Amino acid sequence: MTMQTTPHPRGLRARDALSRRGFLSGTAAAAGAFSLGFSFPLPGRAVAQTGSPEVNAWVVIQPDETVIVRIARIEMGQGALTGLAQLVAEELDCDWDKVRFELVKPGENRRRGNPWRAQATGGSRAIRGSHDYVRMGGAQARAVLVQAAAQGWGVSPADCTVSKGVITHAASGRTTTYGAVADAANRITPPADVKLKDPKDWTIAGRPVKRLDTRDKLDGSLVYGMDYRMPGMLVAVPKACPVHGGKLKRFDAAAVSTMRGVKHVLRVDDETVAVVADTFWRAKTALEALPIEWDEGPSAHVSSRDIAATLREGLTAETLFVGNRAGDAKAALARPERVIEADYSFPYQNHAPMEVLCATVRWTPGRCDVWGPTQVPEAALATVATAAGLSQDACEIHVMRIGGSFGRRLQTDYLRMATLIARQIPGTPVKMMWTREEDMAQGRFHPVTQCRLRGTLDANGDVAALHMRISGQSIAAYAYPSAMTSNGDPFIFQGLVPDGSETAIGYTVPNLLIDYAMRNPHIRPGAWRGVNLNQNAVYLECFIDEMAHAAGQDPLAFRRKLMVNHPKHLAVLEAAAKGIGWDTPPAKGIHRGIAQIMGFGSYVAAAAEVSVTRGRLKIHRLVAATDPGHVVNPQQVEAQVAGSFAYGLSALLYGECTVKDGRIEQSNFDSYNVMRLDEMPVVEVITVPSGGFWGGVGEPTIAVAAPAVLNAIFAATGKRVRDLPLANIDLGST
Repeated sequence: MTMQTTPHPRGLRARDALSRRGFLSGTAAAAGAFSLGFSFPLPGRAVAQTGSPEVNAWVVIQPDETVIVRIARIEMGQGALTGLAQLVAEELDCDWDKVRFELVKPGENRRRGNPWRAQATGGSRAIRGSHDYVRMGGAQARAVLVQAAAQGWGVSPADCTVSKGVITHAASGRTTTYGAVADAANRITPPADVKLKDPKDWTIAGRPVKRLDTRDKLDGSLVYGMDYRMPGMLVAVPKACPVHGGKLKRFDAAAVSTMRGVKHVLRVDDETVAVVADTFWRAKTALEALPIEWDEGPSAHVSSRDIAATLREGLTAETLFVGNRAGDAKAALARPERVIEADYSFPYQNHAPMEVLCATVRWTPGRCDVWGPTQVPEAALATVATAAGLSQDACEIHVMRIGGSFGRRLQTDYLRMATLIARQIPGTPVKMMWTREEDMAQGRFHPVTQCRLRGTLDANGDVAALHMRISGQSIAAYAYPSAMTSNGDPFIFQGLVPDGSETAIGYTVPNLLIDYAMRNPHIRPGAWRGVNLNQNAVYLECFIDEMAHAAGQDPLAFRRKLMVNHPKHLAVLEAAAKGIGWDTPPAKGIHRGIAQIMGFGSYVAAAAEVSVTRGRLKIHRLVAATDPGHVVNPQQVEAQVAGSFAYGLSALLYGECTVKDGRIEQSNFDSYNVMRLDEMPVVEVITVPSGGFWGGVGEPTIAVAAPAVLNAIFAATGKRVRDLPLANIDLGST
């Protein structure tokens, strides 16, 4: 697949937005600027900081016909910013070439009664979680603009049409523009019952339009959190105890306080010390020279082997946590027929985004402002307010586009740390930046798990019973304890639950048991792109492949029999198989594998072509099929699928974080490798949107890349790889 991203000719740049005191005052700087949007849950008409009345919040139309769409969700490279703007612009019927964007701040959202609703961005929910009300915002804007024109002409709004921001009354031949009627529209209450367009009539949404956020990336003008500067700013570099749960005992500040540029050496909290200097390099250099003594605690001697043993015990332990049950799998597996059994494992993974954790904070006794990247603006605001010792009304997060996150910035630990540092230096802006080594050591890691699968076939070679026992770490128990239920961590069973619109299994097995033994090592876990869908897809899809081969059946034909009651799962599987040419022989030396799963509301499948020559793997081609219900920007779907494959294949090939003496051993990309450009296969993306629902795009397909490749490796070598990464496996021997 060849993809090209063309920069938007006049995209609003982050540096422009950051220079404003606030997006409301900035957008009202142009005389007569008009702001409108989706109004609820406000009890009445909102008032901007300038005192001018607003209809509501989503759209600003300036006299020169520029349309600014306010974006509440977070952009971190996935293209949600453009997709959301497309949905608003579609209902607004404006000229896409005149669309710009502006980012919403959580403090402003809170002060105005939450008109932009949720801002948190994770779980592939940016578009699927807000499409309805952002579309309504555009539709209501269109309605009041047309009504304003109609009132001026003394005609019915029903007799007027709109195209690219130009309103026409055909009977009289009169036309006007959105910019010309903005002031009059400002005084009209938006209707509550505006009808949204049928997706089949879309002309902006559903099209591969140019992204709004490309130009400043290409010319280097985009200001990321790492790049942000303020007059008089200092730079803080922190270091926490390398053993998670350990404590900071003491440090010798005097040993580095006279080093060039050093301003402060601070205790941040019970775990962390920071050096503050006039530049990053001077702070880093002093921190490396700082004598520090840690109390590493009871986990100081834990190793990966110890953790693996704990998880292995969970494979046979009693448990009350059941994610899916049908029939009596244990009884069926106790019969004397042949039982197929396999143990799999999935290691810790680090998010390792290019932009390390960072934030700039200016604290005073009455105010705290933060400039930095986060996936959860509302939670970030609450965290900062607590750390600042202030009310949320006295704080603000000036959100920024993110240089990669993959789930790491769903946590707000680094924002708390940055605020605690700045609070000790009142009135001075302080940019806190982690080193790459600290980013690796203090990650919130993809959890480590093991899985034992046991299955049996009936006389016809069909699956008679399947028991899938997962043993491993719970993200929710650490990061979201309020989400825990009487059945444990609800996120553990992603892709495996019996039904529902989010993450249902795609197979019908007469006797099925999927259960979980929670075993939580001291390493702190977090949501890593794709979350638990990653390992669950490997476990299930590779074992289904094992059962197919044990039955002497084609893996695709074998799956088809299990998927009669799961037509959407089957549809994407068939699409991927057709795309790879499953029913035609591959070229000599090429072997194929296939996998499917449902996650984040979407149905996904992948088919892989690989070769293994003298133990060396080459992934030639991956065909992906996805049904997310609706496609807002086909180009961005393709880019997201290809990007997810790169991320997932990196984990498959190299990704592994190991533990020695209680701490993560990998400290940089020399020891935590990622796949290179010449290793990336050709990727073909097939979208089969069936409508009727909205699924995610950025995360689901990451899960099917690894099992498709692993199944192809078996086809090539006869060797089952059940423990990742492949870097640890000799593919030359069987």
